[in-house]
Amino acid sequence: MKIVVLGSGTSHGIPVVACSCRVCASPDSRDKRMRSSVYVEGEAGEKLLIDAGPEFRLQALKAGIDSVDCLLLTHAHADHIHGLDDLRPFTCVKPVPVYGNRQTISEMRERFSYIFTTTQEGGGKPRFLPKIADAPIQIGCLTITPVPAKHGTLDILGWEISETTAGEKKPQANGLKSFVYLTDVNKIPPASMALLNNGNSAMRRVVIIGGLRATVHPTHFNFDEAMSAALALKPNAVYLTHICHSHSHAEIDEVCRIFREKYQATHGKTSIAKFENMEIRPAQDGLELTL
Repeated sequence: MKIVVLGSGTSHGIPVVACSCRVCASPDSRDKRMRSSVYVEGEAGEKLLIDAGPEFRLQALKAGIDSVDCLLLTHAHADHIHGLDDLRPFTCVKPVPVYGNRQTISEMRERFSYIFTTTQEGGGKPRFLPKIADAPIQIGCLTITPVPAKHGTLDILGWEISETTAGEKKPQANGLKSFVYLTDVNKIPPASMALLNNGNSAMRRVVIIGGLRATVHPTHFNFDEAMSAALALKPNAVYLTHICHSHSHAEIDEVCRIFREKYQATHGKTSIAKFENMEIRPAQDGLELTL
């Protein structure tokens, strides 16, 4: 499984329009952050997109994305769905399924009503198959599980993508590879934590989780909250995403280093067997991971 971070920034993106702060003016390319989205390719050629923000066209061109088997939505805020029309070329041959919770699909249909009516043909419009995600989805060797979470008072979805070896049939709980994506989250319900922790203890797992900034926020995890929640999922690697312009990439790297030291001192080196070799870092646009 290949995971590509298309964007790792918050709703404004970085640099922020009309802002001249030190991070927005930073010459470090890691501090240029488009709106949050990830692309996943399975071993058997499956192609999945999670969220499509306003820069999706640029992200797709940069990453060389030429098709998607489905679009997975976390929620319907503008920075996560306002690139929907740019998926139009992918829908020429056949419609693309779009999965989300009931509220997200309803808002998508309302906000992009021209897609789902007989009007506004013009130069064409994308063809989508909206689907309520209330159970695992199977695409090739990938099992895609919706993970209910909270973004303030809003019910949203995280996603777990588990992969079995191509050609083999295995239950999802026994999959050997797992990617968990949780952005714009400030609470993961106990039932969702139990769902995610129901896998094989030997599973190789990457967690990309939203950590907005160092200080507390009413609708997003801060850095420490995000890392603590991710470590409860027993991952091999943790990356922070949906990052604002309060901190440079280098500064967040240091925050992660200090968190690791404190976590080890508090929990002991044996609390997570894989902790010694675990990556805990900020994501960056263009980051590619392989499971």
